[in-house]
Amino acid sequence: MPLRVLAILFFVFMEQSTPDLCVFRNHITALEGEPYHLKCCLSTDHHHHRNYTVRWSKRNGPNRTILLNSSERIIFNDDTIEFWPIKMTDKGMYSCSVGHKESHWNITVTKRSEHGCFHPKYLMTKEVEVGKSLNINCTHEYYQTKAYQISLFKDCSPIPGNDKPYIRKNAVLKDAGNYTCIFFLYRNGQSFNVTKTFNVKIKDNTDMIPTLYGNSINYVEAELGKEKTLNCTALLRDPTGIIYWNEEHDNDTNIYKEKLTYSGSDGKLYVSSLLKIKLVKEENLNVWYNCTLASAGILETIGFFLKKKGAADVSRHIFIIVLVSSAAVIFLVIMCVIYRIDILLCYRDLIRRDETLTDGKEYDAFVSYLKDCRPDNGDEQKFALEILPGALEKHFGYKLCIFERDIIPGGAIVDDIHSLIKNSRRLIIVLSENYMSNKVRYELESGLHEALVERKIKIILIEFTPIRDFTFLPQSLELLKSHRILKWKGNKSLPYNSRFWKNLRYLMPAKTTKSIVFPSDPVGNESVPVLSKV
Repeated sequence: MPLRVLAILFFVFMEQSTPDLCVFRNHITALEGEPYHLKCCLSTDHHHHRNYTVRWSKRNGPNRTILLNSSERIIFNDDTIEFWPIKMTDKGMYSCSVGHKESHWNITVTKRSEHGCFHPKYLMTKEVEVGKSLNINCTHEYYQTKAYQISLFKDCSPIPGNDKPYIRKNAVLKDAGNYTCIFFLYRNGQSFNVTKTFNVKIKDNTDMIPTLYGNSINYVEAELGKEKTLNCTALLRDPTGIIYWNEEHDNDTNIYKEKLTYSGSDGKLYVSSLLKIKLVKEENLNVWYNCTLASAGILETIGFFLKKKGAADVSRHIFIIVLVSSAAVIFLVIMCVIYRIDILLCYRDLIRRDETLTDGKEYDAFVSYLKDCRPDNGDEQKFALEILPGALEKHFGYKLCIFERDIIPGGAIVDDIHSLIKNSRRLIIVLSENYMSNKVRYELESGLHEALVERKIKIILIEFTPIRDFTFLPQSLELLKSHRILKWKGNKSLPYNSRFWKNLRYLMPAKTTKSIVFPSDPVGNESVPVLSKV
């Protein structure tokens, strides 16, 4: 039988026998969170004795502990100790003894990487030339037969088109990367993973010509008094190639050179020669700095011409400043339009403006609403008699005049209404489809007379229920310079910081009266009125 066949059979046998292999290294590193095991090698020397005893102990510092009984996580299985899984607290010196012989292992536990499926310090390197056979086989000397599934990942992602725990192919450059074997284990209702990662490097030994990167002529700007670095990089076939700068700068103490050699991800050899001018002076400007590559009969040179850095592009900077400033102004204008009412109310409170001090009027607003006592008008009356005064009077400190509430019956109604409107700064009209009844017609006409003729009152319209047609209102209302219709949106408008109350406060006269805050409810929220169906 040929020797090659015998060698293959030997390695196959060894691979199948790996569960019985012992760890002979004194220093062992384990990965936190993964199952781990140790086999007592001394037991193999006493296999002919039927009653040999393996004793395990752990030393962590000056203390030594005899390990006798298994736990849910640490299990003694004949001559093997298993960790399910190993933790940071398990680090220390472990010993096993059989008879008078003893073996020691110093176990270090490393914290698991949080952002990857492998730890960068636990990689087995494989170097393969392009076109040669690339073999990656997921095997494990102890957990191979215990795993219910074995998967192979490349750079922590599934490999497209490969669902087997191995790879056998001819290598190409893009095969470079980290290949992780994951052994999925299941024990006592819990899942565990054991990982094994190969760092595969692909070497490209195809014929290639050494060359310098960049243009043959390069104009570089430099600023006086500052440091400047010129980078000359070359691709080499082997380390025998050299790269150097022109010799006339070798004696200049203001210039020093540095060489860097590294391998790229494609396996090729790169060399960078850096020429650093510590402090750019006038004599360093308008001078050629030549970099030359000499390798395998090739002589190639590129030049760097150092010129004084010109003035900054002022027009470009001005354009950027103008563009940013314009965007900021547009943003501020949009925000001012959106929050115009909030800004004006805040300004009004800040300067403590008060329009009610010298006009001699008693009421801030007269409230006009539909007074028909039919069941379908109950919500409107509740709004006019409870919700509106509850907010404007009790919370915002205004004084309203509501005829049915504030006037003692028995007087001349027409004269009283005219006098009260005349003594008010605003006329609030709560609109609905049935608003124009005989009971409110005189209130509206009197208010329009004060607004149009006397110029002594402003009218605020509140659309309590959606109105499709406003033709029922007098045409004289259109003669007002400006009038806004505030829409009541039920529960959405109830909170005192809603858009409805802010708009209404803006249309009301400015006052310095402090807002009255309602008592808090049991959960600490300010109480708000509730509109209920009648």
